[in-house]
Amino acid sequence: MRPVLGAVLLAGVLAYLAIAGVIWRHAAAALARPPQQPADAALILGNRAYLRGKPNPCLTGRVDAGIALAGAGRVKQLVLSGGVDKEDGRIEAEVMESHARAQGYGGPLLLEPASTSTRLNLSMSTPVLKAAGVRSVIVVSEPYHLWRVERLVRASGFDKDFDVQYAAASTSCWRRFGMVFKGALREPLAVVNNAFNGYLH
Repeated sequence: MRPVLGAVLLAGVLAYLAIAGVIWRHAAAALARPPQQPADAALILGNRAYLRGKPNPCLTGRVDAGIALAGAGRVKQLVLSGGVDKEDGRIEAEVMESHARAQGYGGPLLLEPASTSTRLNLSMSTPVLKAAGVRSVIVVSEPYHLWRVERLVRASGFDKDFDVQYAAASTSCWRRFGMVFKGALREPLAVVNNAFNGYLH
């Protein structure tokens, strides 16, 4: 029994490491390939709203990346997607909106304030985008998140409704070893969970 259990655990660890390797290679490639074409909107995906009593830099850094796209003329507006943070009760989209305005962004903003997962970010943002006449989107998230995002985009048919590009937000969370390590631990589990639920095709 023990040898079998050991073999199963080893296989699980190897699979986990293989997934992590794919995610991190893709993250490096995404950072090296910023969006090349202008788009109607940047869709900024939510994250935990607050961390240690302050707006989470993993979230605000994504907003900063969207603002940079707007400042460079790459997008015409920002769409902020994220619902109630179960850890502190704040609405992620509203925290992002406050940060964008505090940073001096004066352009148009649309909010999707109800989604609670990446899959729901996409599905619940779709009617918001369509109502605004958006046809092309740059999806903004942290580098380690984008491999899963791309597969959810295809699985959900989001890319049939919009011309989609991706922007890797090099946030302070990404650059700090501790948060990189946290992302490395969490993201492969999220990939496996999505696959078991049939969301990754």
